[in-house]
Amino acid sequence: MTGTTFQRYEKKYMLTREQCTALMKYLKDRLQPDHYGSYTISNIYYDTDNFDLIRMSLEKPVYKEKLRMRWYGPPEAGNPVFLELKKKYDGVVYKRRAELSYDDAKQFMAGIPCGEGDTQIMKEIGYFLSVYPVKPKVFLCYDRVALAGTQDEGLRVTFDTGIRFRQTSLSLNKGNWGTDLLDRDKILMEVKVPGAFPLWISRAFSELGIFPASFSKYGSCYTTHLADGLFKREVERSA
Repeated sequence: MTGTTFQRYEKKYMLTREQCTALMKYLKDRLQPDHYGSYTISNIYYDTDNFDLIRMSLEKPVYKEKLRMRWYGPPEAGNPVFLELKKKYDGVVYKRRAELSYDDAKQFMAGIPCGEGDTQIMKEIGYFLSVYPVKPKVFLCYDRVALAGTQDEGLRVTFDTGIRFRQTSLSLNKGNWGTDLLDRDKILMEVKVPGAFPLWISRAFSELGIFPASFSKYGSCYTTHLADGLFKREVERSA
């Protein structure tokens, strides 16, 4: 198992396909596909029965955190998964993740000790699980094109399309099908940098009329598809 940590700034932008095409002309000489290139990302998001984690996150606190299991590429037997504890404090994103086999990850999330549970990151995830009684709540996947800076170290720009979710078959090996979360003509771009944004990319965005957008995939899924059902259950319990 390997552990990985990230500390960076992340900004999101909602693009039309026309904006994306125009932007690529600015990016082609400064970025290239990263070691993944084009791929599908599948996630299982964990939350409490009342969706406490995403509800707190949507209130935009100074500090927030979430837990997910992530799989890159086609969900085939033998591919590793990542347990990711993602935190955001004062605008900075901190991601702590551990790479495990799918069986070990499921075992650990079910509260059963596994041989990889004694690393620092796994201990942090274990502590998170002791504080929050979470369970699999949403499967969410999307198709990504990822670019990395050729001159700006640490710069990554990703483009996500086909964002879809489901509340059933909450397993990574059940296929990457689901209900569309966004119009298929929309593209979610994320710019990730360890420090200040490069001046050239800020100028390109200004020229093309591209502005930051507040969008959370899991948050949008909750507000548009899950919140009403939760509210109805709360009303029924209080009646």
